Amino acid sequence: MKNKTAMHESSIRYKKSSVQTSDLVSDIPTDFTLLSRGKAKQEEIEDKVFWITGASRGIGETLSKQLAGLGAKLIISARNEAELERVKSQLVGKHAPEGVKVLPLDLTAGEESLKEIVMKAQSYYNGVDYMIHNAANDVHTKTSALDVTQESLKATLDVNLVGTITLTQLLAPLMVERGKGHFVVMSSAAGKVPAPGQAVYSASKYALNGYFHTLRSELNQKGIKVTVVCPGPIDTPNGTGAGSSGKMVSSERCAELTIIAATHGLKEAWISDHPVLTIMYLAQYTPAIGFWITDKVGGDRVLAASERENTDSWSLLFGQKKIKDA
Repeated sequence: MKNKTAMHESSIRYKKSSVQTSDLVSDIPTDFTLLSRGKAKQEEIEDKVFWITGASRGIGETLSKQLAGLGAKLIISARNEAELERVKSQLVGKHAPEGVKVLPLDLTAGEESLKEIVMKAQSYYNGVDYMIHNAANDVHTKTSALDVTQESLKATLDVNLVGTITLTQLLAPLMVERGKGHFVVMSSAAGKVPAPGQAVYSASKYALNGYFHTLRSELNQKGIKVTVVCPGPIDTPNGTGAGSSGKMVSSERCAELTIIAATHGLKEAWISDHPVLTIMYLAQYTPAIGFWITDKVGGDRVLAASERENTDSWSLLFGQKKIKDA
């Protein structure tokens, strides 16, 4: 079969399976890039310094556990120091838990505060090899674009966009001085296709994608790499993926694929099950069809969310549910 990823070499498809990490690649269809990339590159992880934001739960916690097990040196950050200590106590690896650095971080604290945090992180291991931007404002309650409050707007943009960019602007020059550094950005499928019911969250992720792809193009020749990861619905242990779909990628598999994408230097990675992945491909290569689908289901998706129903199902497109008249 001709490799479909000749069209989009950085995309990754997830297929649900109960296999262990060692069998990860065997259950991925051969027409996607992940199979050709194989497993994560151990030499790109062991003894390397990974700074992870949003590490106190969800994907960030899972990434911390997997990277620790692969021999990475970790700096874990989030607002809740007690939860970070909990995560640290559960880490096992060459440099864990004793060598793991807990660095509380509030992305909304402003430039001066973030500058102090960056210098502290820099001092732990004389530099940061991988900056994993995972922190995000939780947006699990979907609402119409016209019903978004100013409070919600500011809270989402301050964390997902402004704080993340500010942290990058402070850290990137230090990476440039060292001649190397890698930003791994946990974006979203909502940053690639319209996400009815999540207008502001989607806007923050579209903007994040634009910023980091541009950053890479500007700093690539100075040794700076960027991997933008766009997951669809993710099932996390603490339920942060709840209310989206009955068919979600596990946080463990999302973390595994993220690590593979980063260590192989992929510029962008898509991690999702269907129908979200299908819509992403349609929007990428046949935008008229992709946008027709999102337009068709948009109102029903917002309505389904308000009634706590499945918001990422084929039934929104082929089912009988229709928007209720006001």
